[in-house]
Amino acid sequence: MPDTLTVTDNRTGKTFEIPITDETIRAVDLRQMKTAPDDFGLMPYDPAYMNTASCKSRITFIDGDLGILRYRGYPIDQLAESASYLETAYLLYHGELPTEAQSSDWIASIMRHVMVPEGMTKLMNGFRHDAHSMGMFVSSVAALGTYYPEAKDIAHPEVRRRQILRLVAKVPTLAAFAFRYRRNLPFIYPDQELSYAGNFLSMLFKKTELRYKPNPVLERALDILFILHADHEQNCSTSTMRLVGSSHTEPYSALAASAAALYGPLHGGANEAVLTMLREIGSKDRIPEFIKRVKGGEGRLMGFGHRVYKNYDPRARIIKRTAEEVFDVTGKNPLIDIAVELERIALEDEYFIKRKLYPNVDFYSGIIYEALGFTPDMFTVLFAIPRTIGWLTQWEEMLNDADQKIGRPRQIYLGYGERKFVPMADRK
Repeated sequence: MPDTLTVTDNRTGKTFEIPITDETIRAVDLRQMKTAPDDFGLMPYDPAYMNTASCKSRITFIDGDLGILRYRGYPIDQLAESASYLETAYLLYHGELPTEAQSSDWIASIMRHVMVPEGMTKLMNGFRHDAHSMGMFVSSVAALGTYYPEAKDIAHPEVRRRQILRLVAKVPTLAAFAFRYRRNLPFIYPDQELSYAGNFLSMLFKKTELRYKPNPVLERALDILFILHADHEQNCSTSTMRLVGSSHTEPYSALAASAAALYGPLHGGANEAVLTMLREIGSKDRIPEFIKRVKGGEGRLMGFGHRVYKNYDPRARIIKRTAEEVFDVTGKNPLIDIAVELERIALEDEYFIKRKLYPNVDFYSGIIYEALGFTPDMFTVLFAIPRTIGWLTQWEEMLNDADQKIGRPRQIYLGYGERKFVPMADRK
């Protein structure tokens, strides 16, 4: 017997059998519940999509209650331990880990696209020197699409793949240009003989040396951070990628829209808020006073809690370990001691345990970014670079899903009924 949900509409006394598939019901099945033949039918109301599935996906799995995150079935801790970022990107896009030959071809295909059109440097030079790095990044990604008019031909898989390779390759270059421009430093062009993370570090920090040699510990730490941020299911920016992409615009514009969603402080800017909080606390002996204020509603514990995770965010554990390795090279960021003590106290406090407030990925990421030499204006950009492959993989999956159409949410209209227009002379 198929799984169904039996619903009785008490307005009419009618009973309906609604199919259950993959532990969900289709919202459109509620439309049959009407009080009159010309009634539109019942609609679910779900602001912020708290309990609405907008798609079927085979990319990323999250179990927030158990603190599980997997890409294509592989636990995030195994990937962070053993894979490179580009290997993880291949996994997300193709669905399987690459062979050695496939990995070499994939890496070569990306690294040959790391240069950007020279006109992009002119665009960058048009910004104010104090422009936010993320604002420059969003704008330059959108502008990049104008150099590739073929990108509009999204019906052809090979055209789509070419744009995906270009975007994954070029977003670090655009990000590094924004970083250098804001600091009034000359642009450093890509070095295709370095790794993906090593080339990015070169474009950021190269000075007068003939060849930049990235510190292998810092290079690996950045690669791990990229792996942890590569995808995260249907969050705000990913849903934006799918919604904008559903109009069949080219991927550069859709990705710029996703990056704009990430720009918001409630999404990509949380790690900067954590640093601000830690600096306001100032020292470990002031943590109990801060905790007391939070309980009294006088502040927020930033970097704790998550819409999805009701357990310890697995990415936070990995970043915490990675931070110690980075500090061995850069020297310890004094904020780490405050963060570790704050975490210890919070995780032993019934107030936070009862509310399932555990550290999320943002709690430690800002500290490690700062140790790597980044200022807060770059934090969200560092999120967007690795998330590019996640956004594009979700976009590709959406385009190949026969169930998907152009996104068009419904509304509950609560405004006026029909009113008669009053000429201006008669208005009081």
